[in-house]
Amino acid sequence: MKDNQAPKAIYLKDYQAPNYFIKTTHLTFDLSPDKTLVNSELTLERNEQAEEGAPLVLAGAQLTLLAIEMDGVALTERDYSVSGESLTLHPEAQPIPRSFTLLMTTQINPKENTSLEGLYLSKGMFCTQCEAEGFRKITYYLDRPDVMSIFTTTVRADKEAYPILLSNGNLVDQGELDDGRHWATWHDPFKKPCYLFALVAGDLACSSDQFTTLSGRTVDIKLYVEPHDLDKCAHAIDSLKRSMRWDEEVYGREYDLDIYMIVAVSHFNMGAMENKGLNVFNTACVLANPVTTTDDRFERVEAVIAHEYFHNWSGNRVTCRDWFQLSLKEGFTVFRDQEFSADMGSRAVKRVDDVRLLRTVQFAEDAGPMAHPVRPPSYIEINNFYTVTIYEKGAEVVRMIHTLLGAEGFRKGSDLYFERHDGQAVTTDDFVQAMADANGYDFTQFKRWYEQAGTPELEVRDEYDEKAQSYTLHFRQSCPETPKQAQKEPFHIPVKLGLMTQEGDELTEHAGVVSITEAEQSVTFSNVPSRPIPSLLRGFSAPVRLKYPFSNQQLKRLMQHDSDAFNRWEASNQLALGELFRLLALYQRGEPLVLGEALLDAVRTLLEDQASDPAALALMLTLPTEAYLAEEMAVIDVDGLHAVRQFVRASIGQACRDQLMAVYRRNLTPGDYQPDAKSIAKRSLKGVALAYLATLDNGDDKRDAEVVSLCEQQYRQANNMTDQLSALRIAVHAGWSLGGELLAEFYQQFHDEALVVDQWFSVQATSPLPTCLDHVTTLLQHEAFELTNPNKVRSLIGAFCANPAQFHQQGGAGYAFLADHIIKLNAINPQIAARLVAPLSRWRRHNEQRQGLMQAQLQRILAEPDLSPDVYEIASKSLGAE
Repeated sequence: MKDNQAPKAIYLKDYQAPNYFIKTTHLTFDLSPDKTLVNSELTLERNEQAEEGAPLVLAGAQLTLLAIEMDGVALTERDYSVSGESLTLHPEAQPIPRSFTLLMTTQINPKENTSLEGLYLSKGMFCTQCEAEGFRKITYYLDRPDVMSIFTTTVRADKEAYPILLSNGNLVDQGELDDGRHWATWHDPFKKPCYLFALVAGDLACSSDQFTTLSGRTVDIKLYVEPHDLDKCAHAIDSLKRSMRWDEEVYGREYDLDIYMIVAVSHFNMGAMENKGLNVFNTACVLANPVTTTDDRFERVEAVIAHEYFHNWSGNRVTCRDWFQLSLKEGFTVFRDQEFSADMGSRAVKRVDDVRLLRTVQFAEDAGPMAHPVRPPSYIEINNFYTVTIYEKGAEVVRMIHTLLGAEGFRKGSDLYFERHDGQAVTTDDFVQAMADANGYDFTQFKRWYEQAGTPELEVRDEYDEKAQSYTLHFRQSCPETPKQAQKEPFHIPVKLGLMTQEGDELTEHAGVVSITEAEQSVTFSNVPSRPIPSLLRGFSAPVRLKYPFSNQQLKRLMQHDSDAFNRWEASNQLALGELFRLLALYQRGEPLVLGEALLDAVRTLLEDQASDPAALALMLTLPTEAYLAEEMAVIDVDGLHAVRQFVRASIGQACRDQLMAVYRRNLTPGDYQPDAKSIAKRSLKGVALAYLATLDNGDDKRDAEVVSLCEQQYRQANNMTDQLSALRIAVHAGWSLGGELLAEFYQQFHDEALVVDQWFSVQATSPLPTCLDHVTTLLQHEAFELTNPNKVRSLIGAFCANPAQFHQQGGAGYAFLADHIIKLNAINPQIAARLVAPLSRWRRHNEQRQGLMQAQLQRILAEPDLSPDVYEIASKSLGAE
């Protein structure tokens, strides 16, 4: 893209309220795959703050305007102009009244809409995605979240092809037309911004249920799917009912419509969308049964169902004023779904999973060219800011407020927030102010978490005065420079901590939360009888990098005795990190690798533990991933990290073979598949044990025959996808001939199950074998791969790019492969193309050779003549351009 074509940034500081508001919106759709007609009747009213005669500018993209009239009078071309992506009414030609009705007819082509924004086709079904700015591809509108309107929608379509016609709100009328078509009218009594609009029409089957609210109202539940997916609905409906009850009990929020609908869509850019009363879901986030769905996918379905339902209040009833406030709804709702999942399963496991994602992906984003605050000051393309910073770090900011106020104080704050702002479009400042006002708490400094980018570093040192029996912790906080933010003011960091004796006993009187608000700050504890072991940042109470010089002995004590489950895992994680980086130093010097006894002893202790939760043990036994390890390095040694991690896995497998075998057999789950927490935990631990055993080698370059047999037996006797896919992955990644055999069988068995085929692609794309890229390139031609389907792109291309050793292979073939497909996808689906740029954006973290290769591909992408704003923003910022 040439400089004079570069899209312009939009700034928060330039926010202005709209000149007009849309009070009511009446839409009529005459659906046709290539010529859909949209009639919109808008009742507008001038903002009292706007001047008389203020212009009206409506957003619109890829529309053909067929007719337009104001208050019943047709407008001529001198009364308005269409330019780029806007329609402007000219007050000097046609005076614009204070209140008026605008009627428009537009024509759109859903069949050609491969961007999957606005109204498009997914396997012949009409569906919509309007967040963030997709509604402008349906009709001309004030497509911004601070314009909230009451919507009434009529949908007309061929009855045989599209027997189901859905939109937001409650069904108020329906009927037949003379030409084999039919119609349905839906009305949503709650005003909403247009990004929450939804429409679905297709030949769908429905799974129904009901929920009774605490006030006694009956809510109809409808889950619409393709007919062959009806056997995959029960878990989603059960999850929804649990979510509805939880939100009533924990937040006092009751559902407000008579019906709650979900539709499963195969072509979808996101995971799901919280459209008021009509959620549109990616099939991957709603369909589940034991034969086709792994345990972690069952848990993900429950979490996403909950997330979109919780949005009914934290996002729909109270929405964001502008897109800079995106974390207002997303961060708050992620926190809510995290807490729900913790209550439904293992709180400790859920917290560890969330923190691993944060450290691996969000910390990387904070350290890269796309670093931005939770409330960004500017953007070029808003779709690029649906990031882990907005969602996951935003949730951590909300969690810190919860930590500082306590559960009761947080509930008081959320009650005030919903009461004060129901039906409004507001800001993160409004959210924090409600929390402050409800509790008399000063959050002035705390709001820097919304304003400053980067991951703070918290260094801790301690000293013990034996004579005075006092113990002091000295804290020092800092935050690295990020784009356009060189200097950072101190954050308000809540540190949840406790003290333990050297024997592992808790000094309960010293447990609590301390607020670190200064660049350097000390906290002293009295009546401490001996030098303690500090348990710091319990529950990961703040999203920071903690630095404290724990000894291996201290880590083992924490791992065995800490009352905080998260910090028990953290101790095991730190023990593994220390050993892996010790071995990496040996590898880089060309010295022989020998696994240290401290880590081996810790592993043996965990393998012998039959009292702890198997899910927690599985987490503690799992080595940090190569991506996680990379975040601990200034310059990433891709090859060294891969070699050392593989060495440690094999060494543990060899040294602990008998114990691993015992753990495997002890955690078998005979009988019918059960998706309960206990069974899921046992399958998880069993899978970890088998993966270690699969590294065994008897010295003759032949794998342990008993382990190969055990893996094959698990695959063939599995009555659930978790066990079957685990065995398949292990066989394929180990490079056994059995792997190729099972891959063929697996595809033959599940070729009609699109989501299972996605996992089949991912197993192959994440293989550590050096032939991986060649294999992935071949799979692009496979009958099941479709470049226009985001799920397929993520499962093959995206999965390969998350395979560090193979994506970063010498010579840069992986980089060129990715750039090729970013360029192709730019013309098909710019959102998906832009999200794929991220692996290249981190070129500064690699050695000089890889830096040059990655930069070359970014420059090649930027040289494309028709580059979308989505891809341009990330590629240009990655290279340091504005």
